[in-house]
Amino acid sequence: MDHSVTPQYKIILCWGSSCQKLSSKSILDRIHQKIDELKMGNNVDIILSGCLGMCSKGPILIINPGYYIYGKITPEIVGEIIEKHINQNKATAAYLIEEDHLFNRFYRIFGDVKFYGRQMRIALRNCGIIDPESIDDYLSVRGYESLAKSLALFTPNQVINEIKASGLRGRGGAGFPTGYKWELTAQEKSSEKFIICNADEGDPGAFMDRNAIESDPHTIIEGMIIGAYAVGAQNGIIYTRAEYPLAIDRLHIAINQAKEHGFLGNNILGTNFSFNIEIRQGAGAFICGEETALIHSLEGKRGVPRTRPPYPATKGLFNKPTVVNNVETWANIPVIIQEGAAWFSSIGTKNSKGTKVFAVAGSVINTGLVEVPMGTTLKEIIFDICGGLPDNKTLKAVQIGGPSGGCLTKDHLDIQVDYESFAEIGTIMGSGGMIVIDNKSCMVKLARFFLEFSQSQSCGKCTPCREGTKRMLEILERITTGNGKPEDIQKLLRLGNTIKKTALCGLGKSAPNPVISTITHFRNEYEEHINEKKCATNDCSALIVYEINDACTGCSACIRICPTKAISGIKKNKHQINQNLCIKCGDCFDICAFKGITRR
Repeated sequence: MDHSVTPQYKIILCWGSSCQKLSSKSILDRIHQKIDELKMGNNVDIILSGCLGMCSKGPILIINPGYYIYGKITPEIVGEIIEKHINQNKATAAYLIEEDHLFNRFYRIFGDVKFYGRQMRIALRNCGIIDPESIDDYLSVRGYESLAKSLALFTPNQVINEIKASGLRGRGGAGFPTGYKWELTAQEKSSEKFIICNADEGDPGAFMDRNAIESDPHTIIEGMIIGAYAVGAQNGIIYTRAEYPLAIDRLHIAINQAKEHGFLGNNILGTNFSFNIEIRQGAGAFICGEETALIHSLEGKRGVPRTRPPYPATKGLFNKPTVVNNVETWANIPVIIQEGAAWFSSIGTKNSKGTKVFAVAGSVINTGLVEVPMGTTLKEIIFDICGGLPDNKTLKAVQIGGPSGGCLTKDHLDIQVDYESFAEIGTIMGSGGMIVIDNKSCMVKLARFFLEFSQSQSCGKCTPCREGTKRMLEILERITTGNGKPEDIQKLLRLGNTIKKTALCGLGKSAPNPVISTITHFRNEYEEHINEKKCATNDCSALIVYEINDACTGCSACIRICPTKAISGIKKNKHQINQNLCIKCGDCFDICAFKGITRR
């Protein structure tokens, strides 16, 4: 493209992991082909962005001016969009998600309704609108302005005071005040201090950290540099999992660009302050999301937690003072410095300031990443932003905080999203996983799924977590296969509460949460599984019974499809199912055109 000519149009194509796996690469080829056909190369600038958050509508294409968002793009329709929108100057309504959303002061997207209009994007402010591999794009949205402001106008202590005054709390789950953590490290007398970004995202279905790094890596880097200046650290480490290759590649690019521009390395921006960042890849152990286990992993040891105190802020990596914050926390730092603590603290609730990013998944129309002010209700997130449940399904529960969180019911829809409100009802926010569950899901099976994950990921160091979760899982397996006993519910509660009180680390203490919360709110389902040997949702296959009824015509379609030869009978006569051979696959039920098979 001839860059001496100002492009009339800007095409932004999502180049995040999920969209790439769909068809973004083929779409990009078709975009270039169509632009060449129309001979409009000088009029169109093509940007490969990160994820905009609306993953259920991917791949996503944006056309400016006007900020028109097109969803579910394919190579076949992208040519039509370019022809009509760019060549004929007419938006293609059939593929449009939203239009005319304007950015206000770079961090908020305004609109009246729908997915983006009800959000407030601070940590995700640049995601999906800039090229994550271009430092020039980051600089164009005031990137590294906060670093320059910190070095020129603030002493390290003033930076810490600004973060304290903002009320920012760690977004990794515990919600510890960020400024106070930094203050502890700054007060330590040590020749060496470390800054760590915890990007070891292990919750099933969570992808907040991956998206932030893939879409806006410079924000995390800038936040870490400001933190290092504040506490007097010389070295930083981003600890992420090896399963995030695109995020790792973009981090390497961003780190090298920051060094080339004088934002990293020796004498940053001509000052006496020097700081470097390196990337370390973890092997995907869930326990390494716990900060002391993460530190052990970085030291080349087995990733297991240790008792605290001492806390990493005073004795962390190699026994040196260490600040550990997660990706979302670091992404908030540049905005706080840029806009001021008073502005940030005006958002949210009395004790939970700012916004929170959630990865919303499950039975909901708009799955993806959502960032809302603290104090937003669950109802607003699920129904107003994410569009509610599909296919006229009804809400049954919401799993908050991943394997470490708890289950809420439809009676909790008006609860505010903040640390205190969640604590009052016995759950935690965690890093931000949110799974919407409809009325066709079994809560006992769901509890078993999360406990199975936690048990498999237990590091094994402490007995309560290692043995306790195993015993709980054995009981749940009994219940979901029809062998539960009436006393099993109390056993689960007793074991769960014992683990919560005695496990070594936060992950162990929170492992029983899904079980305890589902018993609290859905005890009737446990009792039904145990006393009636029945799963009302037919989600637990071992409790399903298939029987042939009088509507059977003897067509033998079920005999032909049965994988274990459990069905027998003479053609045109009623067949039979041998329950000892039936594996509950349901193929016979699905294929029967005469409703001759009953499932109960």
